[in-house]
Amino acid sequence: MNARQPRPDTNASQPGDRYLAVTHEVTNQPPALENYNLFEQDTALREATRREGAQAAHDDLVAFGALAGAAETIDLGFRANANKPVFNSHDRFGHRIDDIDFHPAYHQLMDIAFRNGLHSSPWTHPGKGAHVARAAKYYMHSQVEAAHCCPITMTFAAIPSIRKQPELAADWETRILANSYDRRNLPDSQKASVTIGMAMTEKQGGSDVRANSTRAYPTGPRGPGQAYELVGHKWFVSAPMCDAFLVLAQAPGGLSCFLMPRWRPDGSKNAWQIQRLKNKMGNVANASSEVELRGALAWLIGEEGRGVATIIEMVAMTRFDCMIGSSAGMRQAIAQASHHCRHRSAFGHHLIDQPLMQNVLADLALESEAALAYTLRVARALDNQDQEHERLLARLATPVGKYWICKRTPNHAYEAMECIGGSGVMEDCIMPRLFRESPVNAIWEGSGNVQCLDTLRALQKEPETLDAYFREAAEAKGADRRFDQFLAQLQNDFADISDFEYRARNLVDRLALVMQASLLLRHSDKAVADAFCAARLQSGGGMNYGNLPSGTDPAAIIKRATPVVG
Repeated sequence: MNARQPRPDTNASQPGDRYLAVTHEVTNQPPALENYNLFEQDTALREATRREGAQAAHDDLVAFGALAGAAETIDLGFRANANKPVFNSHDRFGHRIDDIDFHPAYHQLMDIAFRNGLHSSPWTHPGKGAHVARAAKYYMHSQVEAAHCCPITMTFAAIPSIRKQPELAADWETRILANSYDRRNLPDSQKASVTIGMAMTEKQGGSDVRANSTRAYPTGPRGPGQAYELVGHKWFVSAPMCDAFLVLAQAPGGLSCFLMPRWRPDGSKNAWQIQRLKNKMGNVANASSEVELRGALAWLIGEEGRGVATIIEMVAMTRFDCMIGSSAGMRQAIAQASHHCRHRSAFGHHLIDQPLMQNVLADLALESEAALAYTLRVARALDNQDQEHERLLARLATPVGKYWICKRTPNHAYEAMECIGGSGVMEDCIMPRLFRESPVNAIWEGSGNVQCLDTLRALQKEPETLDAYFREAAEAKGADRRFDQFLAQLQNDFADISDFEYRARNLVDRLALVMQASLLLRHSDKAVADAFCAARLQSGGGMNYGNLPSGTDPAAIIKRATPVVG
């Protein structure tokens, strides 16, 4: 009998029994946020890509935004996270293989990224807007699923370091930059496209890589491009299924950078072994591992003793991608929260129209747009490294932005989850994944203190970086009294940096805020810029989101940030 078919009226005194198992009708629930265009429905992203030089990529970004927002693509992210990678040390015959099984959804996401050049486009097609367009794609793709972006970032970021050794670049670069994805565990000579990982940290040192104990022994002549064998361990190797890795090890001349392939040129397995996969709270779809090097073949990049200087450009690019990824996490969080509140009613009104919820949503939207504006301004600086101002700006803005944007993301994710309520905590919603992912970028590629200390190093090595940073921020002088006062006080506080290390977090916080405010004042909607200055540059508010003062225009800010779906 159909559950909705009335039963015979055998007992009219019990009307509840007339409809078997019909308890209620589902109402007042939002539609799923899917089948929408992540580019077209993101006003701040559209404006920023045009402003920062990527207008020529507009049609490509529209097409990619539709792909990223498709229900089928979004589902790949859920399936990749529901099925953790599995490590297989040996095959069934007992041969050591060090292989990792991923769910097919993971490989499909990797294929989308590589086919669309997220690992390659600024290197294969450099020029105006190249880094900006690539960052915009990465920003949209990371909103679908962030964990698999780790090997994409490392493959992308390896190019500047590998190019320091021309003969290695000649052998590897074409395959690194190929817009295709080959998941097979085979010698790189049998593959048309490869991925690159990175192995720096060890148990005893962590971020202090100069404490590394892994040794590099020359197999013949010493020097750049020559073969060495590596003996030691690495405590944190993400994406260990990559085809080669940039590795730091102690050569006779000091800490050095090497390119270590997964397979040797003769087709035999290289002498490095995965010990286990890390059991992480987030970043689940991506495999991270502990490895031991037992005489692994590797080639020296650059001079012995110049390992940090050689790999630092790769590290700078991975830190930039951390900024993109955290900005993307914030964007997806506010998109989910505002979409929910647009459709959900309580106490007689839609949540999005209720004053206190408006304050919270608008504050979350401010944080998201400020992060994006800062990130894409750095992307434009990367596109123009031949200009001294842009070079200096990127040098300082990268550690400042990596510190600030990534550190602001965890609380942003939580507040967005709270806007959705109890259903936002459920694992069939994307919010728990965003929350678990939110601390990752703040910790990886140098935690907050490391970024602050790198800011100090930049100021000490090239004091002109601070001049360039303040010159850029000062482009907004005269637009807002609160901004002018904040900038003047910050510049005054930098007059003496003898105790910078102790005050570093406070100073770097304010460096980030002054640049975000400057960008919003110059380029964003007036309601956004005014509210940002009121909430971030003036004291007197609380520390949590939802502390915008009276006189701001939350409705305009929310409308700008809310995707219209359903």
